[in-house]
Amino acid sequence: MPSVARHILGVSAFYHDSAACLIRDGEIIAAAQEERFTRKKGDDAFPAEAIDFCLARAGIAVNDLEAVVFYDKPLIKFERILETYIGVAPRGFSSFLKAGPLWVKEKLYTDKAIRDGLGKFDGKLLYAEHHESHAASAFFPSPFDEAAILTVDGVGEWATASIGIGTGNDIELIRELQWPDSLGLLYSAFTYQAGFKVNSGEYKIMGLAPYGEPRYVDAIYKHLIDLREDGSFVLDQKYFNYLSGLTMTTGAFDDLFGGPPRIAESALTQREMDLARSIQVVCEEIVLRMARTARNLTGIPRLCLAGGVALNAVANGRVVRESSFDSVWIQPAAGDAGGALGAALLGWYRHFDEKRRVVYPDGMKGAELGPSYSDDEIEAALTAAGAVFERVTTADLLARTARLLAEENVVGWFQGRMEFGPRALGARSILADPRSPRMQSLINLKVKFREGFRPFAPSVLAERAPEYFELEGESPYMLVVAPVLARRRITSKKPVGDQWGIDRLNIPRSDIPAVTHLDYSARIQTVTAERTPFYFALITEFDRITSCPLLVNTSFNVRGEPIVCTPEDAYRCFMRTHLDYLAVGSFILSKKAQPDFDDDAWQNSIPLD
Repeated sequence: MPSVARHILGVSAFYHDSAACLIRDGEIIAAAQEERFTRKKGDDAFPAEAIDFCLARAGIAVNDLEAVVFYDKPLIKFERILETYIGVAPRGFSSFLKAGPLWVKEKLYTDKAIRDGLGKFDGKLLYAEHHESHAASAFFPSPFDEAAILTVDGVGEWATASIGIGTGNDIELIRELQWPDSLGLLYSAFTYQAGFKVNSGEYKIMGLAPYGEPRYVDAIYKHLIDLREDGSFVLDQKYFNYLSGLTMTTGAFDDLFGGPPRIAESALTQREMDLARSIQVVCEEIVLRMARTARNLTGIPRLCLAGGVALNAVANGRVVRESSFDSVWIQPAAGDAGGALGAALLGWYRHFDEKRRVVYPDGMKGAELGPSYSDDEIEAALTAAGAVFERVTTADLLARTARLLAEENVVGWFQGRMEFGPRALGARSILADPRSPRMQSLINLKVKFREGFRPFAPSVLAERAPEYFELEGESPYMLVVAPVLARRRITSKKPVGDQWGIDRLNIPRSDIPAVTHLDYSARIQTVTAERTPFYFALITEFDRITSCPLLVNTSFNVRGEPIVCTPEDAYRCFMRTHLDYLAVGSFILSKKAQPDFDDDAWQNSIPLD
């Protein structure tokens, strides 16, 4: 008689980017962020809707769960917060008055919040340490039976970075960097100083960095950070305010870097570009030193990465090229959302001591772990919205979409299961022709409604990537930046002077200008039939008619909103932007054929991040 399948639910919540993940007998069945359902970007609430999706996907009820595992240990985190306030008292008293009651009311009653949120769940509830959750999310889905592990983020309970070893069905953390010395918070301090939102604007700093000069690097090393050869460091806290206040930096930081933080939405200046470039240079150096230390400590030639800093694709690229590891695998949901996945897997392998089966190419299923919708469901949603659409065969959908892209149309692409993590990987994507010099500025300003400097990623057929990029291995989850081949570059003879932004973006730098950043780099997604077969088929068709095996790929959303989840979300975004076409399931929609829509009213209501 076959044994009954066992399910474990992992949960991350109450800080930012809450998520849920369900595993069945060690296999990842479903995972999603709460923001995709509530439409509140970075939603930190208990992930009730994400959990409902996971349970429904598996066809089980909450009482069928073997266990629920939370991604960190709130009591230890509260101990750190309390000790921090005591250590800086009375300086942090006003901040403590604001944060303390919140912790007592919500965070210290996590057990009750989880059980109540699950409908009075009375089964096994387990807690994992924060960086163990990150480490588990990195190692267990990886294609390695043994690997070094590096996790780097803002802070968990006490740890801000860790080095570990994964072997078989267990992980062991062997070295930690602890609060208040944090690379994630150092990077966030510069995010704050540049006028972007902490915990969501860090990727803007990475994108802005190539426009600046590293003029503040020496000041960072001289005043802010005492960096050691092994990648550990000490921060001079007189420049930071996150220990005792509600801001990231102090007046001393302002004095050192030429003024107070930029006011959000005001014009970017060369100072912000130089700040971005400088902290990016320092970040890369620290991550590279940490990776080399992981290699030396463990002696293992394979590395797994997770934690919010592991979303820094430029730093990852340097690790791949320069750290002496033979193979590097990065968790696509590297931030706190991925902690839910790691917690579930840690419960399965550590608490229940189950045997691990290594899956190739990895256990993440292309990160397509979210909801999907049948053609009948999509048709019903489009009909209810009053949309004008055409239903086509699969072959026609691929052929027509490829042709539309080749004609320089911008297409919303909604197919299969939604991705887990911050990257759109060909399921909830906006697509365009990378050969078009105007595509980057066009999509940023008229589709995404965001800053013009923001770069786009190329999705390239994996076997054809060496024809375009200096990439070692693969980058299936768009988490490695690599140079564009020298023979594809165009050296501009047009003087740029003090120009930046759109003026510089419109100067072609390669024969794939829409995905070539200012420094001749690209954040690459390699696409295979094994991981994402339908997306692979589309790019293959585009290559057939254009001899170009790659597409522009950016997330299907507008600024300030999460990536679309449902067909209704997709149609709404389609109508409120300057997308030309929408390919959703077996349906193609032309913007010109749709009923009137008050686009100006929508643009004026877009939330600013």
